Amino acid sequence: MTSAQAMVLEAAGAPLVARRLELPDPGPGEVLLRVSHCGVCRTDLHVVDGELAGPKLPLVPGHEIVGRVEALGSGVTRWRLGERIGVPWLGATCGVCAFCGSARENLCDAPQFTGYTRDGGYAQYALARADYCFALPEAFDDAHAAPLLCAGLIGYRALRLAGTADVLGLYGFGAAAHLIAQFALWQGRTVFAFTRPGDAASQAFARALGCQWAGDSTQPAPSLLDAALIFAPVGSLVPAALAATRKGGTVVCAGIHMSPIPQFDYALLWGERTVRSVANLTRADGEEFLPLAARAQLRTHVRVFPLHRANEALAAVRAGALDGAAVLNCA
Repeated sequence: MTSAQAMVLEAAGAPLVARRLELPDPGPGEVLLRVSHCGVCRTDLHVVDGELAGPKLPLVPGHEIVGRVEALGSGVTRWRLGERIGVPWLGATCGVCAFCGSARENLCDAPQFTGYTRDGGYAQYALARADYCFALPEAFDDAHAAPLLCAGLIGYRALRLAGTADVLGLYGFGAAAHLIAQFALWQGRTVFAFTRPGDAASQAFARALGCQWAGDSTQPAPSLLDAALIFAPVGSLVPAALAATRKGGTVVCAGIHMSPIPQFDYALLWGERTVRSVANLTRADGEEFLPLAARAQLRTHVRVFPLHRANEALAAVRAGALDGAAVLNCA
Protein backbone atom coordinates (compact mmCIF):
# COMPACT_ATOMS: atom_id res chain seq x y z
CA MET A 1 0.00 0.00 0.00
CA THR A 2 1.38 3.40 -0.98
CA SER A 3 -1.55 5.61 0.05
CA ALA A 4 -4.27 5.64 2.71
CA GLN A 5 -7.56 7.33 3.44
CA ALA A 6 -7.65 10.43 5.66
CA MET A 7 -10.05 13.23 6.58
CA VAL A 8 -8.27 16.51 5.96
CA LEU A 9 -8.79 20.11 7.07
CA GLU A 10 -7.81 22.31 4.13
CA ALA A 11 -9.07 25.67 5.47
CA ALA A 12 -10.09 26.74 8.96
CA GLY A 13 -13.85 26.77 9.34
CA ALA A 14 -14.42 24.43 6.40
CA PRO A 15 -15.66 20.83 6.59
CA LEU A 16 -13.09 18.07 6.47
CA VAL A 17 -12.62 16.45 3.08
CA ALA A 18 -11.75 12.83 2.27
CA ARG A 19 -8.33 12.46 0.65
CA ARG A 20 -5.94 9.64 -0.13
CA LEU A 21 -2.52 10.60 1.21
CA GLU A 22 0.83 9.07 0.45
CA LEU A 23 1.87 6.67 3.16
CA PRO A 24 4.84 8.25 4.98
CA ASP A 25 8.00 6.48 6.11
CA PRO A 26 8.87 6.97 9.79
CA GLY A 27 11.90 9.17 10.34
CA PRO A 28 14.48 8.71 13.09
CA GLY A 29 12.75 8.27 16.44
CA GLU A 30 9.30 7.90 14.84
CA VAL A 31 6.78 5.10 14.50
CA LEU A 32 4.18 4.56 11.80
CA LEU A 33 0.87 3.35 13.20
CA ARG A 34 -1.98 1.59 11.51
CA VAL A 35 -4.76 3.52 13.23
CA SER A 36 -7.61 1.54 14.72
CA HIS A 37 -9.61 4.30 16.45
CA CYS A 38 -9.22 8.00 17.13
CA GLY A 39 -11.21 10.01 19.64
CA VAL A 40 -12.96 13.22 18.60
CA CYS A 41 -11.99 15.83 21.17
CA ARG A 42 -13.40 19.33 21.68
CA THR A 43 -9.90 20.61 20.92
CA ASP A 44 -10.29 19.12 17.43
CA LEU A 45 -13.43 21.21 17.12
CA HIS A 46 -11.56 24.37 18.14
CA VAL A 47 -8.91 23.62 15.49
CA VAL A 48 -11.43 22.86 12.74
CA ASP A 49 -13.60 25.88 13.57
CA GLY A 50 -10.59 28.24 13.49
CA GLU A 51 -10.69 29.10 17.20
CA LEU A 52 -7.06 27.99 17.64
CA ALA A 53 -4.73 29.99 15.43
CA GLY A 54 -1.91 28.69 13.28
CA PRO A 55 -2.63 25.03 12.61
CA LYS A 56 -0.58 23.20 10.00
CA LEU A 57 -2.61 23.27 6.78
CA PRO A 58 -3.59 21.03 5.19
CA LEU A 59 -4.01 19.07 8.40
CA VAL A 60 -5.20 15.64 9.48
CA PRO A 61 -6.84 16.34 12.89
CA GLY A 62 -7.08 13.97 15.83
CA HIS A 63 -4.96 13.38 18.93
CA GLU A 64 -6.56 10.49 20.79
CA ILE A 65 -5.02 7.80 18.59
CA VAL A 66 -5.02 4.06 19.23
CA GLY A 67 -3.19 1.89 16.74
CA ARG A 68 -0.60 -0.78 16.15
CA VAL A 69 3.01 -0.24 15.17
CA GLU A 70 3.39 -0.80 11.44
CA ALA A 71 6.97 0.44 10.97
CA LEU A 72 9.83 1.67 13.14
CA GLY A 73 12.15 4.56 12.38
CA SER A 74 15.83 4.31 13.11
CA GLY A 75 16.79 4.32 16.76
CA VAL A 76 13.38 3.19 18.08
CA THR A 77 13.76 0.41 20.63
CA ARG A 78 10.84 1.05 22.98
CA TRP A 79 8.10 -0.45 20.78
CA ARG A 80 7.73 -3.62 18.72
CA LEU A 81 6.04 -4.20 15.39
CA GLY A 82 2.36 -5.01 15.95
CA GLU A 83 2.29 -3.55 19.47
CA ARG A 84 -0.77 -1.50 20.44
CA ILE A 85 0.07 2.02 21.63
CA GLY A 86 -1.63 5.38 22.12
CA VAL A 87 -0.73 8.83 20.80
CA PRO A 88 -1.75 11.94 22.81
CA TRP A 89 -1.98 15.70 22.14
CA LEU A 90 1.63 16.43 23.13
CA GLY A 91 3.55 15.31 20.07
CA ALA A 92 7.07 16.56 20.85
CA THR A 93 8.96 19.11 22.93
CA CYS A 94 12.28 20.88 22.52
CA GLY A 95 13.88 19.29 25.60
CA VAL A 96 16.15 22.30 26.21
CA CYS A 97 13.98 25.22 27.39
CA ALA A 98 13.59 26.13 31.05
CA PHE A 99 10.19 24.43 31.21
CA CYS A 100 11.44 21.14 29.77
CA GLY A 101 14.38 21.30 32.18
CA SER A 102 12.08 21.65 35.20
CA ALA A 103 9.64 18.77 34.59
CA ARG A 104 7.10 21.13 32.98
CA GLU A 105 7.28 19.97 29.38
CA ASN A 106 3.59 20.79 29.00
CA LEU A 107 4.70 24.46 28.93
CA CYS A 108 7.53 23.91 26.42
CA ASP A 109 8.48 27.00 24.40
CA ALA A 110 8.69 25.06 21.12
CA PRO A 111 6.21 22.17 21.31
CA GLN A 112 4.52 20.12 18.62
CA PHE A 113 0.94 18.96 18.99
CA THR A 114 -0.71 15.95 17.37
CA GLY A 115 -3.57 16.94 15.09
CA TYR A 116 -2.56 20.62 15.20
CA THR A 117 1.07 21.15 14.21
CA ARG A 118 1.58 17.47 13.29
CA ASP A 119 -0.85 15.35 11.30
CA GLY A 120 -3.07 13.31 13.57
CA GLY A 121 -5.30 10.28 13.64
CA TYR A 122 -8.34 10.97 11.45
CA ALA A 123 -6.68 8.58 9.02
CA GLN A 124 -5.84 4.94 8.42
CA TYR A 125 -2.18 5.59 9.25
CA ALA A 126 -0.36 8.14 11.41
CA LEU A 127 3.21 9.06 12.30
CA ALA A 128 4.21 9.78 15.88
CA ARG A 129 7.34 10.38 17.91
CA ALA A 130 8.02 7.06 19.60
CA ASP A 131 9.02 8.64 22.90
CA TYR A 132 5.71 10.53 23.17
CA CYS A 133 3.47 7.46 22.87
CA PHE A 134 1.95 5.44 25.69
CA ALA A 135 1.37 1.79 26.47
CA LEU A 136 -2.36 1.14 26.90
CA PRO A 137 -4.01 -1.01 29.58
CA GLU A 138 -5.46 -4.26 28.27
CA ALA A 139 -8.62 -3.51 30.26
CA PHE A 140 -9.76 -1.14 27.47
CA ASP A 141 -10.48 -2.09 23.89
CA ASP A 142 -9.38 0.30 21.15
CA ALA A 143 -12.56 2.38 20.97
CA HIS A 144 -12.81 2.78 24.73
CA ALA A 145 -9.10 3.50 25.20
CA ALA A 146 -9.08 6.45 22.77
CA PRO A 147 -10.84 9.05 25.02
CA LEU A 148 -8.38 8.34 27.83
CA LEU A 149 -5.60 9.92 25.75
CA CYS A 150 -6.89 13.49 26.11
CA ALA A 151 -10.28 13.68 27.82
CA GLY A 152 -8.96 11.39 30.53
CA LEU A 153 -5.49 12.87 30.73
CA ILE A 154 -6.58 16.51 30.84
CA GLY A 155 -9.27 15.64 33.36
CA TYR A 156 -6.67 13.90 35.50
CA ARG A 157 -4.29 16.87 35.35
CA ALA A 158 -7.13 19.24 36.24
CA LEU A 159 -8.16 17.04 39.16
CA ARG A 160 -4.60 16.99 40.49
CA LEU A 161 -4.58 20.79 40.46
CA ALA A 162 -7.72 20.73 42.60
CA GLY A 163 -5.63 19.20 45.39
CA THR A 164 -7.42 17.36 48.15
CA ALA A 165 -10.85 18.91 47.47
CA ASP A 166 -13.57 16.70 48.96
CA VAL A 167 -16.55 18.37 47.26
CA LEU A 168 -15.92 18.78 43.56
CA GLY A 169 -18.00 20.60 40.96
CA LEU A 170 -17.68 19.71 37.26
CA TYR A 171 -18.89 22.32 34.78
CA GLY A 172 -19.69 20.84 31.36
CA PHE A 173 -20.45 17.13 31.49
CA GLY A 174 -18.88 15.78 28.32
CA ALA A 175 -16.01 13.44 27.47
CA ALA A 176 -13.56 14.64 30.13
CA ALA A 177 -16.06 15.18 32.94
CA HIS A 178 -17.74 11.79 32.57
CA LEU A 179 -14.35 10.11 33.06
CA ILE A 180 -12.98 12.28 35.83
CA ALA A 181 -16.28 12.10 37.73
CA GLN A 182 -15.83 8.33 37.93
CA PHE A 183 -12.19 8.73 38.94
CA ALA A 184 -13.01 11.26 41.69
CA LEU A 185 -15.80 9.02 43.01
CA TRP A 186 -13.33 6.11 43.07
CA GLN A 187 -11.12 8.32 45.25
CA GLY A 188 -14.00 8.86 47.66
CA ARG A 189 -14.88 12.45 46.74
CA THR A 190 -18.34 13.98 46.40
CA VAL A 191 -19.10 15.13 42.86
CA PHE A 192 -21.67 17.64 41.64
CA ALA A 193 -22.28 18.02 37.89
CA PHE A 194 -23.24 21.34 36.27
CA THR A 195 -24.62 21.23 32.73
CA ARG A 196 -25.98 23.72 30.24
CA PRO A 197 -29.49 24.91 31.20
CA GLY A 198 -32.22 22.46 30.27
CA ASP A 199 -29.86 19.54 29.54
CA ALA A 200 -31.84 16.92 31.42
CA ALA A 201 -30.14 14.07 29.53
CA SER A 202 -26.64 15.04 30.68
CA GLN A 203 -27.90 15.52 34.23
CA ALA A 204 -29.43 12.05 34.24
CA PHE A 205 -26.21 10.63 32.79
CA ALA A 206 -24.18 12.29 35.57
CA ARG A 207 -26.45 10.90 38.26
CA ALA A 208 -26.28 7.44 36.68
CA LEU A 209 -22.49 7.55 36.99
CA GLY A 210 -22.76 8.32 40.70
CA CYS A 211 -22.72 12.11 40.95
CA GLN A 212 -24.56 13.11 44.13
CA TRP A 213 -26.26 16.08 42.44
CA ALA A 214 -26.68 17.30 38.87
CA GLY A 215 -28.26 20.53 37.69
CA ASP A 216 -27.69 23.38 35.31
CA SER A 217 -24.98 25.97 35.82
CA THR A 218 -27.45 28.63 36.93
CA GLN A 219 -28.60 26.57 39.92
CA PRO A 220 -26.99 26.48 43.36
CA ALA A 221 -25.47 23.17 44.39
CA PRO A 222 -26.52 21.50 47.67
CA SER A 223 -23.36 22.84 49.35
CA LEU A 224 -20.32 24.97 48.59
CA LEU A 225 -17.57 23.39 46.52
CA ASP A 226 -13.98 22.84 47.61
CA ALA A 227 -12.94 23.03 43.95
CA ALA A 228 -14.51 23.43 40.51
CA LEU A 229 -13.24 22.04 37.22
CA ILE A 230 -14.52 23.87 34.14
CA PHE A 231 -14.51 21.77 30.97
CA ALA A 232 -17.03 23.81 28.97
CA PRO A 233 -15.38 26.60 26.89
CA VAL A 234 -17.66 29.24 28.41
CA GLY A 235 -15.98 32.19 30.14
CA SER A 236 -19.10 33.16 32.10
CA LEU A 237 -18.73 29.94 34.07
CA VAL A 238 -15.63 31.31 35.84
CA PRO A 239 -17.50 33.82 38.04
CA ALA A 240 -20.32 31.30 38.45
CA ALA A 241 -17.86 28.68 39.71
CA LEU A 242 -16.16 31.19 42.01
CA ALA A 243 -19.54 32.04 43.53
CA ALA A 244 -20.13 28.33 44.16
CA THR A 245 -16.70 27.72 45.73
CA ARG A 246 -15.89 28.16 49.41
CA LYS A 247 -13.03 30.32 50.71
CA GLY A 248 -9.63 28.82 49.97
CA GLY A 249 -11.04 26.86 47.04
CA THR A 250 -9.74 26.46 43.51
CA VAL A 251 -11.37 26.95 40.11
CA VAL A 252 -9.51 25.10 37.35
CA CYS A 253 -10.11 26.05 33.71
CA ALA A 254 -9.41 22.81 31.89
CA GLY A 255 -9.91 23.75 28.23
CA ILE A 256 -7.43 25.01 25.64
CA HIS A 257 -9.92 27.65 24.45
CA MET A 258 -12.56 29.66 26.30
CA SER A 259 -14.85 32.55 25.43
CA PRO A 260 -14.04 35.87 27.19
CA ILE A 261 -14.41 35.88 30.96
CA PRO A 262 -16.81 38.67 31.98
CA GLN A 263 -15.94 41.25 34.60
CA PHE A 264 -16.79 40.15 38.14
CA ASP A 265 -16.61 41.62 41.62
CA TYR A 266 -13.43 41.13 43.60
CA ALA A 267 -15.57 39.68 46.39
CA LEU A 268 -15.90 36.47 44.35
CA LEU A 269 -12.12 36.02 44.32
CA TRP A 270 -11.41 37.28 47.82
CA GLY A 271 -10.98 34.73 50.57
CA GLU A 272 -7.88 33.20 48.95
CA ARG A 273 -9.78 31.55 46.16
CA THR A 274 -7.61 30.61 43.19
CA VAL A 275 -8.34 30.60 39.45
CA ARG A 276 -5.87 28.68 37.30
CA SER A 277 -5.63 26.95 33.93
CA VAL A 278 -4.47 23.58 32.70
CA ALA A 279 -2.12 23.56 29.73
CA ASN A 280 -1.54 20.39 27.72
CA LEU A 281 -0.07 17.37 29.52
CA THR A 282 3.23 15.78 30.40
CA ARG A 283 4.34 12.27 29.60
CA ALA A 284 4.45 11.65 33.34
CA ASP A 285 0.72 12.40 33.49
CA GLY A 286 0.08 9.58 31.03
CA GLU A 287 2.37 7.11 32.76
CA GLU A 288 0.53 7.77 36.03
CA PHE A 289 -3.05 8.01 34.82
CA LEU A 290 -3.46 5.15 32.35
CA PRO A 291 -2.71 2.34 34.84
CA LEU A 292 -4.90 4.13 37.42
CA ALA A 293 -7.76 4.29 34.90
CA ALA A 294 -7.65 0.51 34.70
CA ARG A 295 -7.47 0.12 38.48
CA ALA A 296 -10.44 2.49 38.91
CA GLN A 297 -12.35 0.50 36.26
CA LEU A 298 -13.34 3.66 34.42
CA ARG A 299 -16.13 3.13 31.90
CA THR A 300 -15.65 5.21 28.80
CA HIS A 301 -19.01 5.85 27.16
CA VAL A 302 -18.47 6.23 23.42
CA ARG A 303 -20.42 6.63 20.19
CA VAL A 304 -18.42 5.22 17.31
CA PHE A 305 -18.54 6.80 13.84
CA PRO A 306 -16.82 5.49 10.70
CA LEU A 307 -13.87 7.60 9.54
CA HIS A 308 -15.73 9.08 6.57
CA ARG A 309 -18.36 10.51 8.95
CA ALA A 310 -15.84 12.62 10.89
CA ASN A 311 -17.77 15.82 10.13
CA GLU A 312 -20.89 14.28 11.64
CA ALA A 313 -18.94 13.31 14.76
CA LEU A 314 -17.59 16.87 15.09
CA ALA A 315 -21.11 18.25 14.70
CA ALA A 316 -22.32 15.99 17.52
CA VAL A 317 -19.56 17.31 19.80
CA ARG A 318 -20.37 20.89 18.76
CA ALA A 319 -24.04 20.38 19.62
CA GLY A 320 -23.36 18.65 22.94
CA ALA A 321 -25.40 15.74 21.64
CA LEU A 322 -23.33 12.95 23.20
CA ASP A 323 -23.23 11.14 26.50
CA GLY A 324 -19.49 10.63 26.79
CA ALA A 325 -17.19 10.79 23.77
CA ALA A 326 -17.23 10.44 20.00
CA VAL A 327 -14.71 8.04 18.49
CA LEU A 328 -13.81 7.37 14.85
CA ASN A 329 -13.30 3.83 13.60
CA CYS A 330 -10.38 4.30 11.20
CA ALA A 331 -9.66 0.66 10.36
